[in-house]
Amino acid sequence: MTTMAGFQHVTTTKVKQATLVALDGGATSSPYTRLSRSQLRAGEVALIGAGPGDPELLTVKALNYLQQADVVLYDYLVSEDIMALIPSTTILVCVGKRAGHHSVPQEKTNQLLVDFAQLGHRVVRIKGGDPFMFGRGGEELEVLADAGIAFQVIPGITAAAGATAYAGIPLTHRDYAQSALFITGHLKNDTIDEMEWPTLARGHQTLVIYMGLMNATMITQQLLLHGRQASTPIAIIERGTQQAQKVFRGVLQDLPQLATQAQSPALIVIGEVVALADKLAWFGEQTERPTHYHYA
Repeated sequence: MTTMAGFQHVTTTKVKQATLVALDGGATSSPYTRLSRSQLRAGEVALIGAGPGDPELLTVKALNYLQQADVVLYDYLVSEDIMALIPSTTILVCVGKRAGHHSVPQEKTNQLLVDFAQLGHRVVRIKGGDPFMFGRGGEELEVLADAGIAFQVIPGITAAAGATAYAGIPLTHRDYAQSALFITGHLKNDTIDEMEWPTLARGHQTLVIYMGLMNATMITQQLLLHGRQASTPIAIIERGTQQAQKVFRGVLQDLPQLATQAQSPALIVIGEVVALADKLAWFGEQTERPTHYHYA
């Protein structure tokens, strides 16, 4: 039921401009009207991970599907360089969300996916990173499955892997971290009190936090309360893998202050492996380390 035939392959091309469809207040009729066809085929949806931002990290399969789509629904986390790879004839619908600002409700996004597919169009839903890593991709596919819409998933490099690699921070290392935990700093009920803090605060592991800037103070308090050392190295990676990448480094007790200097999208990395960036950092600007912070 969920297996779909691939879009027909086309030659790779880069286009600087594309048509945008604004849905800030509610659905408009323009994308439906422009894409109407006299003979509709069975619609299909490809859920694509765009990776952390560097367009060269986009998979070949993802690029092919992007360039064959009739409609692309995208988020703010998809970089401009990747959006520039989409042909100018494609309808682009921004359904992005930012903390505290939901331009299009999730329910509307779900309905747009169903509506476009039921009109017989080749639809791409593209998300930053990997769609199944804190991207609500599973929720959107449930809606498609319930509606009988054919779909497939094209994974992307998640930020925890891509951004740390570009910052020179290995997630695991035999001398420092035997495991890595990926968590979100922004839960459905807007609280992080229910997290398993005793587990998250254990040493000899790397903790990677998505969407954690707004709750950096509470995260720090909970980790210190449950035994993580105040001198544990930390990094905040802003716009990882992109030319605008910045890396703010310090120790755990300084995380709240560092978080006020960083901007989303950003990833928080906590663990002894962060110190290896002194030797392994290779990409972008020099790591930002304000001199007034406390370092072990």
